[in-house]
Amino acid sequence: KWEERKDGSVRIEQVIYVERDSQKKIALGKNGDAIKAISTASRKELSEILEQPVHLFLFVKVRENWGDDPERFREMGLEFPRG
Repeated sequence: KWEERKDGSVRIEQVIYVERDSQKKIALGKNGDAIKAISTASRKELSEILEQPVHLFLFVKVRENWGDDPERFREMGLEFPRG
């Protein structure tokens, strides 16, 4: 989700899908340290590229076998890799 705000900033909400709970734990890191580092670095880079403040909200969700579902790729604007 992308939302232009009245104050000139942009709000971005993004879901990161993983296939297993163990992967979610890795993506989040201990006490959320990994996802916080990813979010901070991403927010900084996006702000520089867009030349405006960015409010970035990342969510990690488990969705089994999402990598095998062509519809999931289409939702993200990607082409499903044919094996």
